Amino acid sequence: MRFNGMNFIITGAAQGIGRSISLKLARQGANVVVADLNESEALKVAYEIDCMGKAALPLKVDITDTESVRHMVAETIEKFQFIDGLVNNAGGDQIGFFLDTDEEIWDQLISLNLMGPIRCCHEVLKVMVPRQRGKIVNIGSDAARHGSIGEAVYSAAKGGVIAFTKSLAREVARYQINVNCVSPGPTKTAQLEQSQAILPGLADALKKSIPLKRLGEPDNIADAVVFLLSDEADYITGQTVSVSGGLTML
Repeated sequence: MRFNGMNFIITGAAQGIGRSISLKLARQGANVVVADLNESEALKVAYEIDCMGKAALPLKVDITDTESVRHMVAETIEKFQFIDGLVNNAGGDQIGFFLDTDEEIWDQLISLNLMGPIRCCHEVLKVMVPRQRGKIVNIGSDAARHGSIGEAVYSAAKGGVIAFTKSLAREVARYQINVNCVSPGPTKTAQLEQSQAILPGLADALKKSIPLKRLGEPDNIADAVVFLLSDEADYITGQTVSVSGGLTML
């Protein structure tokens, strides 16, 4: 199998895109650390992986807390000995017009969506660099590439993820570590449902503006992530791949 005997940490793995990534990796032979703040849902995903005959490690992880991230890495090493890949998928938004938000919300969004991936990369690279191998995929957002009403600070944080990905890729290339970003467009997730509740008609409007005339499915995003974690992507680093049905073309 493509990832037989390899070990991956997926944050935000309990639902949506993270769940799809975790299951696709397991189907191709990987062992998966199912990291999520929602422990009960993480256990369900881990059970699905166990039923495939692969090892899963469900962990309650808060990526806004450095000690929680350090614990995640330590637990992974204790169980699997090494880490082949990290997917920084955990994130979230509070939909609202910028002038209706405040500094507390800004700090929460930046800590989760930008500082969270930075924390995870910092800890995981301490393990990857000595081995001189590994792959990191950060999940950005096409909201950062073309803007999105009601998501100003979220978009700014995801724009930071894209910039961080490029700079980090240059720093760690000497260790044969690849760092890339997958940037989803409108995708059928809980976050889109939240946006739809605040902005009725949003989904229909998005479908009209997307060249392929449909919203993305979590599996569409997962396919791109799994490719970037594979040997086939060994010569790709520092890139941002939009998976958006053509909504963003850069």
